[in-house]
Amino acid sequence: MTAACALRRLHDMARSGAPSLRTPLTELIDLSGRTAIVTGGAMGIGLGIVGRLHEAGASILIADLDLQAAEAVREALVERRPGSAHAVGADVSDPESVERMVSAALERFDSLDILVNNAGIYPMAPLEKLDLSTFRHVIDVNLTGLYLCTKAAAERMIARGRGGRIINVTSIDALHPSMVGLAPYDASKHGAWGFTKSVALELAPHRIWVNAIAPGGIATPGTGDMGGEALREFEAQIPMGHMGDPDDIGRAALYLASELSSYMTGAQIVVDGGRLLA
Repeated sequence: MTAACALRRLHDMARSGAPSLRTPLTELIDLSGRTAIVTGGAMGIGLGIVGRLHEAGASILIADLDLQAAEAVREALVERRPGSAHAVGADVSDPESVERMVSAALERFDSLDILVNNAGIYPMAPLEKLDLSTFRHVIDVNLTGLYLCTKAAAERMIARGRGGRIINVTSIDALHPSMVGLAPYDASKHGAWGFTKSVALELAPHRIWVNAIAPGGIATPGTGDMGGEALREFEAQIPMGHMGDPDDIGRAALYLASELSSYMTGAQIVVDGGRLLA
């Protein structure tokens, strides 16, 4: 195809209102007028997601077990844009706490358009040292919490009739185990990926798109708990040669929350520096 033919085709597509050219790029990533809940949003990956969604114009409800940390994030956000953020203490494994969290978003901002299920835990223990209470706690937070938040948010989104976006933070461990000692975590993340696909199918008729982000090794306060040797071994297997940054996940979340991903549901984006290739 010659350059002239290509230009004519682009012109014809623009005149016909083809989706690829109908909306300017700046509008595709504009989240103004939308409200997002980010669980575990006070630090680490959650904080990276909060920052990008807020920068794109969304109002943010920061939900975290650590209310003091969530309040600190809220204060930083409202300095940039007054009234654009709210913080709540929330335990995603507790149904009543989840209901209060979702209700707070609607009461504060009168909308709920985006839910990011990010809260999660990953205590490390080999099977021989893994007790039942630890296993159940990981499943309660990482998988049952995902269900509770998704159900509560989806009900409001359906009632409002405006569609929505649900983004589940899974892990590359939803696809392949990364190290010994994470059996409960891996079980929860495999479940989260399966849940994402099933719910995406169910909610699509309501214009609610449900997708996942599978991070690899991301440098957060929590990664220090893995132990120096285990962390070095993991990092040595990353083709890009370094751990990721929470903002790497924030950028992926912005993509899934915005109109850039308008024809995606039931998908999982891997953000791992190539770790699964190793």
